[in-house]
Amino acid sequence: MTDLLDIPVKTVQGRETTLNEYRGQVLLIVNVASKCGLTVQYEGLEKLYADKRERGFVIAGFPANDFKGQEPGTDAEILDFCTSTFGVDFPMFSKISVKGPDKHPLYKNLTNSGVETTGEGPMRERLKGAGLAGDDSEVLWNFEKFLIGRNGKIVARFAPDVTADDNRLVSAIDRELAKAS
Repeated sequence: MTDLLDIPVKTVQGRETTLNEYRGQVLLIVNVASKCGLTVQYEGLEKLYADKRERGFVIAGFPANDFKGQEPGTDAEILDFCTSTFGVDFPMFSKISVKGPDKHPLYKNLTNSGVETTGEGPMRERLKGAGLAGDDSEVLWNFEKFLIGRNGKIVARFAPDVTADDNRLVSAIDRELAKAS
């Protein structure tokens, strides 16, 4: 399996890079969208980032338009929305696909990790009821979260409806931050 942090990505400003610049830090990778019922999670994510960044915590936002067209904008429009509406200061990346045949290699690696999702239940059931829940190995919806330890390995996965202030997420982040790099 490819080292997660070595997979090529592009910043929302268009710079080619990898997540390797975050090696040794605790990283929360989140697929985000601007026109989703969960978009308000940007506020909590930004607060979480502000509270823990000095301890080596980073959030990486990856816009995706895979769920009912809820991220239709360009990278510039997405960045403008996130900064002006929610004051997002954590790193944002270029829009990618997080499921299906065009799935970005980063998300292929994340979803093939075998890490069980915490918080599964209410949202998946609602989506199933609406005929929108797909394969359990795929990202369920916008704002699914993958926690990466200081060693670059996936340590936890959280359902979209697990918010930034959920004790399960915060505790997992704090556990990883407590580990030496």
